[in-house]
Amino acid sequence: MPPGPTGQRGNVTLLLHRLKEGHSEAAESLVALVYPELHRMAAARMRGERQGHTLQPTALVNEAYMRLVDQTRVDWKDRAHFYAVAARTMRRVLVDYARERLAGKRGGGQEKLNIDWIEIEATPEKVDEMLVIDEALTRLQTFDPQQASIFEMRYFGGMSVRETAAALGISARTVDRDWALAKAWLARELSQGTAS
Repeated sequence: MPPGPTGQRGNVTLLLHRLKEGHSEAAESLVALVYPELHRMAAARMRGERQGHTLQPTALVNEAYMRLVDQTRVDWKDRAHFYAVAARTMRRVLVDYARERLAGKRGGGQEKLNIDWIEIEATPEKVDEMLVIDEALTRLQTFDPQQASIFEMRYFGGMSVRETAAALGISARTVDRDWALAKAWLARELSQGTAS
């Protein structure tokens, strides 16, 4: 998330609160403010996808936004919280999309999984990288929720270290450390999972 004017940050938070209070006109103003940033996040995430991926950043951000504004039970705290939930929502959209694709596949060979610098061979039963990463990330969530959240925001949301730190209320050093630990843990998990 670019720093942007302080007023714009406050406007996002104000609009989120107005939306929660039931002011439907706030949704239109909110989309004008957050759509460019959501599109940047989606584009950053889709750059990591394989060539020829049929889901484009615009479709990802549109689906994610529709799910975000439909969440009436979320107690929106501020702009950073909104973008953290947006990262989680993009993860869900990508995983749902991967499940639909996998349901339509028959057979399949091995594909490489790529988490930044991590490349791991996948078994034929787990040919879609999103599903494999989602499963491993769900396991990580059970014993280190902070590392899982950092990975989710950085990998699925395309958020920077600074943005992630702001969203979680922790230091950039902690984000750097936990990002490295989460990637190492996931690489080990995925390697072990594909070896069996």
